[in-house]
Amino acid sequence: MRMTSWGTRAVLAMVLTATAGALPAHAGESGRQDGTTYYIDCAAGSDAASGTSPATAWGSLEKASSAGYGPGDRILFRRGSTCDGVFAPSGSGEQGSPIKVDAYGKGAKPRIRGGGARAAVLLENVQQWELRHLDISNQGAAPGPEERRAGILFRLTDFGTGKHYVVNDVDVHDVNGSDHKDPDPSGGILFVVRGTATPTRFDGITVTDSTVKHVDRTGISTASSWGKRPEHPNSGAPGWAPNTDLTIRGNEVVDVGGDGIVLQHGHHALVEHNYVDGFNMRSAGYNAGIWAWNFDDAVYQYNEVTGGHGTRDSQAFDFDGGNNRNVYQYNYSHDNEGGFLLVCNGPGMKTADNVFRYNVSIDDRNTQSPYGVFAVVCGPSTNTQIYNNTIATSHKGTAMVSDNGQGGVTFRNNIFVSTAEGGSPIIDALNTYDHNLYVGTGPVPAGDTHALTADPRFYDPTPETPGDLRLRPDSPALGAGAAVENAGPHDYFGNRLQGATDVGAHQRPERR
Repeated sequence: MRMTSWGTRAVLAMVLTATAGALPAHAGESGRQDGTTYYIDCAAGSDAASGTSPATAWGSLEKASSAGYGPGDRILFRRGSTCDGVFAPSGSGEQGSPIKVDAYGKGAKPRIRGGGARAAVLLENVQQWELRHLDISNQGAAPGPEERRAGILFRLTDFGTGKHYVVNDVDVHDVNGSDHKDPDPSGGILFVVRGTATPTRFDGITVTDSTVKHVDRTGISTASSWGKRPEHPNSGAPGWAPNTDLTIRGNEVVDVGGDGIVLQHGHHALVEHNYVDGFNMRSAGYNAGIWAWNFDDAVYQYNEVTGGHGTRDSQAFDFDGGNNRNVYQYNYSHDNEGGFLLVCNGPGMKTADNVFRYNVSIDDRNTQSPYGVFAVVCGPSTNTQIYNNTIATSHKGTAMVSDNGQGGVTFRNNIFVSTAEGGSPIIDALNTYDHNLYVGTGPVPAGDTHALTADPRFYDPTPETPGDLRLRPDSPALGAGAAVENAGPHDYFGNRLQGATDVGAHQRPERR
């Protein structure tokens, strides 16, 4: 699913009303070229050469790692070549003049194969770096239970604030690390903060147009040892140093052992146009497709998540512990064994004022009690608003909504349709329901005095794609919704919101 991208500033200005500040841009071909260009050719280069031209290229990762780099320097790997080992350079760029790693010549992306190291590309206590057009793998012998591995690992330890990290058009694959998530994880593209002496964080992370395939355990993530704040008082961390200004856009994450994309300990992020297919494939932990932990003011939009495995926490999306003012909108979830959305506040944490709107779910399910297509479990949240979504499932044995005694969620203007044998009941007497449409969900929840129970009249009664869930002109859902304040600019299909409110993710401005 690819739609016209909005800039980070525009998105946050419209949907994060509680945070008026916009995110500064950190992507693109930024910076002046005032440094030195170095060339690496692991097939035909020589470490005895100067490295400053294709004809005098260095021949190994050891040589490339031993040089100290500075502002404006470029490190170029020859296309079609393969380098075995670890690329672990030192030195930092500066604002407007980052250090850039890229490819030169013709042919396939240059390959770096870690062979089972901690990381194939390790950037330790540096800042102002950009990586582009590389092929990264880190396959080794079967890892031991504590043997963490990564494709690309940015790591800061008692560093302070590290600024400007870009990964663009990089392919990371075949990383067989141990099943560790936080605070020192295994995975594909990782940003990790460690240490307890100096408050440390990342400011300005951009990961775009990259692929992460067949990695254990996490696709793309941040992690930190600085996560303690009033919203997460029991973290055990020395204090709060939030990761800020994250953009995760246009990436494909396929066949990951654990989480697809997870942001931890920070605020202000834009996660859009990503495709996640196959998550929680090999992990013994709790995982989701795209989600956050202890993170505020994030926007998740235009993402597609499918192929989630497992029946515990293995939902496409998740409002988890310490999530505040986060927004999921215009996302497509389908065929996930764990369900569509989890609402799960952690013990002693604050999760409040989150919004889930204009999203579409087809054939998601979770047959393990107390889960369902929607699962409201763990600790109670505050003011979670779930409105104008369309959900259709044909899987038997799943609840449409289920809780384990927790509340704080309002379901408004949603379409819930089950065509499964026996239906998909709503097993939830604690949360609020208003102006929803129900088919095949059993008794209408108490309190929904404006409920509809008629056929919504989808364009296709057995939907397989989001377009099948559009409403026909004679749908009873048209005009039957309740007005929602600050409801957003348009529906799932891009129709501008105006006039009366329809029920579901499809709004029809053409009739008004």
